Amino acid sequence: MLFISFSIFPSLSSPLLAKPQTKAFCYSLFLSSMQPPRRKNSPLNSETTTMKGKRNSSISIVVVVFSIFLFGVFMYNEDLKSMAEFTFLRNKPQEIQEPENSSQDNATVTVSKSSRTELEKNQVEDSEETQEPIDLKAVVAEEEKIVEEYEEEKEEVVLPPEECDLFSGEWVLDNVTHPLYKEDRCEFLTAQVTCMRNGRRDSLYQNWRWQPRDCSLPKFKPKLLLEKLRGKRLMFVGDSLNRNQWESMICLVQSVIPLGKRSLSKTGSLSIFAIEDYNATVEFYWAPFLVESNSDDPTMHHILNRIIMPESIEKHGVNWKNADYLIFNTYIWWMNTATMKILRGSFDEGSTEYDEVPRPIAYRRVLNTWSKWVEDNIDPNRTKVFFSSMSPLHIKSEAWNNPDGIKCAKETTPILNMSTTLQVGTDRRLFVVANNVTQSMKVPVNFLNITTLSEFRKDAHTSVYTIRQGKMLTPEQQADPATYADCIHWCLPGLPDTWNEFLYTRIISQS
Repeated sequence: MLFISFSIFPSLSSPLLAKPQTKAFCYSLFLSSMQPPRRKNSPLNSETTTMKGKRNSSISIVVVVFSIFLFGVFMYNEDLKSMAEFTFLRNKPQEIQEPENSSQDNATVTVSKSSRTELEKNQVEDSEETQEPIDLKAVVAEEEKIVEEYEEEKEEVVLPPEECDLFSGEWVLDNVTHPLYKEDRCEFLTAQVTCMRNGRRDSLYQNWRWQPRDCSLPKFKPKLLLEKLRGKRLMFVGDSLNRNQWESMICLVQSVIPLGKRSLSKTGSLSIFAIEDYNATVEFYWAPFLVESNSDDPTMHHILNRIIMPESIEKHGVNWKNADYLIFNTYIWWMNTATMKILRGSFDEGSTEYDEVPRPIAYRRVLNTWSKWVEDNIDPNRTKVFFSSMSPLHIKSEAWNNPDGIKCAKETTPILNMSTTLQVGTDRRLFVVANNVTQSMKVPVNFLNITTLSEFRKDAHTSVYTIRQGKMLTPEQQADPATYADCIHWCLPGLPDTWNEFLYTRIISQS
C-alpha cells in the first residue's frame, strides 16, 4: 500500500511542490497526523471502539507515514532551493538599480538565469560588433621587441681594450645585426638620405659591419647611451657630413623613446632633438668652416665664391658652450678650389676684399683658432671633445678599377681588397694638419679616424637617389649620373651609423 501511495506522488522537481498552497497543505497534514486520535470511553461502544481502533490504527499509521513523506519532500525541495543560491553553485543574480532621480521609486530588479544568459549574449554580440580587429603581426612584433629589449638589458657590454685600434679592420657582410634600424621606422630622416624611399632598389649597402682587426665594437645599446646622456647635451658642429651623422644618431636612439617624449626643433643654425624622459638633447650646429664665413646661413649657403675669416670664431662658439659632448668636423667645403679666400676685415664692416692662400695653410689657421677656443672655453672634466677626420668623395671610378663607371653611380658593393692603397681624391694634407693639431692640444681631443675605412665604401653614397637644392631628382636627372650623382653624402641607414658606433664606444668607455 505504501508502495502504491508513493508511486502516485509527483516528482521532486514537479512544479506542484513548488506552489505555496501545496506546501501549506503538506505542513498542516503533517501536524494533524501528529495529534492522537480522539476516543470515546462509553461502555456501550467499547467493543466497537476496539474493532475500529485496530482499523484506525492501521489507517493512522499510513497517514503518519504519508504525512512524514510529504513533509520530507517539502523540506528536501526547500534545501535544494537554498543550496542553489550559494555562490559556489551559481552566480548571484545581477541587480539593476534605477537612478535616484527616476520618476519611479527605487527598485531592485533580479535578473533570472535565462534573462541573464540573454543579456550576456547581447553584450558579447555588442562587444564583437564594436571591437577593432587585432593586428597579429603588430602584436608579435611588439612581443619580439619586448623580448629583445629584455635580452639586451641582461647582456653585458664588452668594451674593447684601450690599446685596440678601432679604425683598422675590414668590412664584413652581416645581414643579422645590420642595419641597426630601418629607414622607414625613423621619421626624422630627411629626403636627402632616404635612398630606398627615393627609388634605390638594392639595399646591401645597409648590411656591412665594420670589424676592427684586433677587437670588436660593442653592441650598440640605445638605452645605455641615453643613460650616459641623461641630463646632458651632445652636439655635432660642422658641415653637412656632420649633419648626416647627426641624423644617424637620432635614428639610432629614437626607437626606444616613447612617442610624445621626443621632439625636433630648429632655430637658425641650431637643430635640437630633445629627449624628455632623459632631459637630454642631440644637437647639430651648422658651421661648415667652424669659423665665420659667407656660407653660414643654414639654408642659403650654396655659394661658389666662398670666403672665410680664419681668426673669427666667437659668434659660433657662444652656441657650443655648456655642451657635454662636442663632435667637430670641417672638410668638404674646402674642396671646390685649390686655394681659400681670406677676408680682409670683417663681414660686419662690409669688407669685400680678400686674399687667396693655399688650402692647407688656411686649414691650419682655422684649426689653430678652433683649438685655442677649445682650450679657453672647455672644462675637460665636464666636456668631452671629438674631431672627425675627412669623409671621402668617390668621383673617379678609375680609382677602384672601374674605368667604365660613372662616379659612384650603380656601385653596390664596397672595395673588398683592403690591402689596396686607394687614391679616391682625399686631401691627405688636411688629414695630417687635423691629426697634428688635435694631438698637440692641452684639452684632450678624441680623433675619430673615419677616412680610410670610409674610402672603401663607394657603394654607400646617395648617388642619384637624393635631392638637389631641396627638390627630388627627376627621372631625367637620375638618368644622368655624370651630372647629378651625389658622391659626397651617404644613405641612411649606412656608413654614418658606423661612425656613431665609434662615438658610442668612446662615450660609454670614458664614462
